[in-house]
Amino acid sequence: MRESSGGPLLAFALAGVLTLGAGPEAAAEARPEAGPAAIAATSFGALTGWATAGEGTTGGAGAAPDSVHVVETRAELAAALANGGDPTAPKVILVRGSIAGNEADDGRLLEAADYAPGWDLERYMACFGPEGTEWSDSRYPWCGEQRRLRTTGSNAQKRQIQLTVPSNTTLLGLGRDARLLGVNLSINTGRNIIVRNLELEAPVDHFPSWDPWDGEQGAWNARFDALSVVTGSNIWIDHCTFGDGRFPNGEAPTGFHGEPVERHDGLLDMEDGTDFVTVSYSRFTDHSKTMLVGSGDGRGDRDRGRLRITLHHNLFENSAQRSPRVRFGQVHVYNNYFTGSTDDSDYPVQYGIGVGLESMIASEYNAFDYGGPGASAELALANLNGHQFSDRGSWFRGRPADLNDVARRQFEARAAEARATPEPPEWALREFTTDVGWDPADRYDYRPQRDPRAVRATVLALAGAGRLAVPWPW
Repeated sequence: MRESSGGPLLAFALAGVLTLGAGPEAAAEARPEAGPAAIAATSFGALTGWATAGEGTTGGAGAAPDSVHVVETRAELAAALANGGDPTAPKVILVRGSIAGNEADDGRLLEAADYAPGWDLERYMACFGPEGTEWSDSRYPWCGEQRRLRTTGSNAQKRQIQLTVPSNTTLLGLGRDARLLGVNLSINTGRNIIVRNLELEAPVDHFPSWDPWDGEQGAWNARFDALSVVTGSNIWIDHCTFGDGRFPNGEAPTGFHGEPVERHDGLLDMEDGTDFVTVSYSRFTDHSKTMLVGSGDGRGDRDRGRLRITLHHNLFENSAQRSPRVRFGQVHVYNNYFTGSTDDSDYPVQYGIGVGLESMIASEYNAFDYGGPGASAELALANLNGHQFSDRGSWFRGRPADLNDVARRQFEARAAEARATPEPPEWALREFTTDVGWDPADRYDYRPQRDPRAVRATVLALAGAGRLAVPWPW
């Protein structure tokens, strides 16, 4: 790890790190010979959205010379996050090249056998009944051991790959190839954090658990997100790329019912009262459960009045579901581009936006280009017990789509089914409304694009890691 003692790198931390960006007007490229001042000047599309609320989001602005770090390994990244024993002091961490979460301090890449010698997925599966029915420790002599190994291995992998980002941090990728591979990046109660220009490849959970009672046929549950935010606030995630990368679902081992074992959890989950977040110009590709907002229907005591999040100019490509899936939050979703197919072999589209319990989603000018058998505007969203939703100006395959009507019909059908039960849930007794109780224009300034071709072109050209030309060295 190299640390700055001042000079151009420190000047960059103070003046340029917050303003690098690209927006609808142009894609700017800063030349290495230009220096930090010119890099800062090539800014388009400054921070907007909920991350500007409260105390605002400045990340590591004002970092001292010894709090500016360039990192190339997992050990260096962990040390930079600790920041010399003062983790919450303003700091700027610049990632160069690829950093693997499973990289041990001696450079070895750890695998399942390193975390839990003796673990065997097929033996673990054999301890369930036919097609994944109930587990029994006595089914085979090894079942009790495999159950214990799954738990201890999972905990060991968590200790290795989970890295927590403390408050007052800017985490920025250098150049066009900065990657976190299999890192479970975590923000836990941290505030004032910026993550930009990074590719985050979703961790592979070597020890997923099977739950026979999850859904109609049971389900695999993986543990690790690419980026998880728990009770975080004032966070800006910009020009990042998230996805399964080298480990698509189609190449996973075969599990029960002939389906692949799900080894990935979320790409970006925001839970437990997380607040004031903007996610902009980022790509979410090739993943099943992409983005969760809210912890669960029973977590309203933590989430009500929080989960204020803006998503704009993001690409959701081959994202099967949860793009995002929202409970409780005031979430603004505008100028995002959604593409995929219902017959994709690995990530068939199930729905785009999930309208969950007490969610207050303001959707504007989003473009959906879903294809495949049965593809229609119904795929743009799924009503999951949410009685409030508002959309204006969105399109399906370039034509205006009445998503308010889609949300209303889905809610009414779901509520009617729930009301037919002996004790209907409270949400089913409500009436659907397009009044979400808030207006983004009252909270912050923004300018949505109002043409589906412009939204598509802007997102495809500018979203994702590597679009910010952050040169090194100066």
